[in-house]
Amino acid sequence: MTRVLVVEDDENLRLAVTAELARGGVDVRGAGSLAGADAELTSGAPDCVVFDRMLPDGDAAGYVGRRRRAGWTTPVLFLTARDTVADVVAGFEHGADDYLVKPFAMAELVARVGNLVRRGGAARPAVLRHADLEVNGPRRQARRAGVLLGLTAKEFAVLEHLMSRPGQAVSRTELIDHCWDTSTDPMSNVVDAVVRRLRAKLGEPTVVHTVRGRGYRFASEAES
Repeated sequence: MTRVLVVEDDENLRLAVTAELARGGVDVRGAGSLAGADAELTSGAPDCVVFDRMLPDGDAAGYVGRRRRAGWTTPVLFLTARDTVADVVAGFEHGADDYLVKPFAMAELVARVGNLVRRGGAARPAVLRHADLEVNGPRRQARRAGVLLGLTAKEFAVLEHLMSRPGQAVSRTELIDHCWDTSTDPMSNVVDAVVRRLRAKLGEPTVVHTVRGRGYRFASEAES
């Protein structure tokens, strides 16, 4: 099922948008602030996030920009009353995939969200970095403190996928969907075994954390 997070401080509008998306069979979560968005993104990885630009604790553009620089690729739509060309350009420069100006038609919002979900996230950067860890996708290499790590193909795939979603809980089923072929049993403990070996090779400080009852998450930008 498609999962969408709506971050909007106007409660009536947030409820209207979530209700409209839910009518289309979408699993919708809501938040009224950037702190609330952080909590929702830590507990799960949505397929798309709809952000109001101006929230009680800051401008969502800066928030999205920081996450993009850390490797976050989830599609983002800015929903805002800020309609100047400069505002729209700034939104895209900070990592928005789409921009819808208030007031808007619900049907258009639903169509735009559906389009973003079908397109998937922004292209993953060729090289992902966190503190002294560097993962080079095209070369299939990972280095920590400049030292090349001898990772297996599965260990590398799991690390790259987790690292592309910093701070977010990623389920074992999602890791299997992205890192294994379709013959793998998603209920098996194969992911746990790979993560144990991966942690041993990565060393300290730990960057792959267990999220009890959910799966694993890669360290957030704040944990650099």
